[in-house]
Amino acid sequence: MPLGLLALAIGGFGIGLTEFVIMGLLPQVAGDFGVSEPVAGWLISGYALSVAVGAIVLTAAVSRFARKQVLLGLMVLFIIGNLLSALAPNYTVMLLGRIVAALCHGAFFGIGSVVAAAMVVPTKRAGAIAMMFAGLTTANVLGVPFGTLLGQQLGWRSTFWAITVIGVLALIGLAALVPSSASAPTSTGTEVRADGLRGEVAIFTHPQVWLSLIVTILGYGGMFGAFAYIAYTLTKVSGFATVTVPWLLVIFGVGLFIGNLAGGKAADRSVSRTLTTVLVALAAVLVIFALTAQSQVMTVICLVLMGTAGFATVPGLQMRIMHYAEQAPTLASGANIAAFNVGNALGAWIGGLAIAAGLGYTSPIWAGAVLTLAGLVVLLVATRLAAHHPRHQTNDLELADTAA
Repeated sequence: MPLGLLALAIGGFGIGLTEFVIMGLLPQVAGDFGVSEPVAGWLISGYALSVAVGAIVLTAAVSRFARKQVLLGLMVLFIIGNLLSALAPNYTVMLLGRIVAALCHGAFFGIGSVVAAAMVVPTKRAGAIAMMFAGLTTANVLGVPFGTLLGQQLGWRSTFWAITVIGVLALIGLAALVPSSASAPTSTGTEVRADGLRGEVAIFTHPQVWLSLIVTILGYGGMFGAFAYIAYTLTKVSGFATVTVPWLLVIFGVGLFIGNLAGGKAADRSVSRTLTTVLVALAAVLVIFALTAQSQVMTVICLVLMGTAGFATVPGLQMRIMHYAEQAPTLASGANIAAFNVGNALGAWIGGLAIAAGLGYTSPIWAGAVLTLAGLVVLLVATRLAAHHPRHQTNDLELADTAA
């Protein structure tokens, strides 16, 4: 394993911690700044919106620069954002710090995916991307519980100081371990340079790029739609005590970690087959979960399986869009990170509508299953189109199964 992947994973860990740990610290932050819970909630939603914007706009703005230097700059931005949060004298500065840190999120994972894939042989690219995202899943499993505990014991600012230190460590690791020559090889192993921003934007004329983005929005949105209101399902349907919810979410995080690594290995063998299998599995798990949520044992099992199947899609989804945008994968990769966040918002919105309509606290899970099945249909259509278009066929990734 190239050590540069470890540096990317540390960066991903810090970014994941920044995104999710605020949820456990929100009451403390709101109390310190004297703002209401809905206002404090903008520290979460404002972050998510900034991720989507940064994933496209910031990635496009830096497309002409060397990717390693861009990653270093993004990590500096991340450090500044968390330093602002740690020192914030008021809510406005705190929100600004969150926005600054979020702007680097999408661009880091988008560009980092391209760099990670460039550091390994073609048959191990999805696994390399999964390694980088392992930092994000580890943040959910270990970072968030311990970050929340640190904030509860020493004050919420201590958590952001700790994240700032992690950012510094990631910066040092990126500078020392990521090769300056990291670029984006094509499926044949040769290197392709896009014609600046114009070349990057041109990839959006490719129908398969748009189909890949839609699959990401629907497929990942299905999992997040079910997850967004999981605390209500756990307490009001499954009957768990509120104090057990954080530890149940750790169980879910274990599923994310397993799914990410397993999905990466499987996608290295066949992206289209892996995505098809995983989306079918995710839809099935969500249906079973919705039907058995009254059982605490089945709920725990389904939480693990939902996390596993949900995040097993991530390496394959990144590989798919990078393949079809191989002439200029950087912006497409960033756009896919934005698509993950659009999927998050779409799933949460539809789940909220279902609850508001009086359909109960399992309705977001049913809605998630429908979104996942919609993503599966789009994937099958896209795969069929690719199989009948010679330009889209590939041997080493098996994105287009010409035997179908």
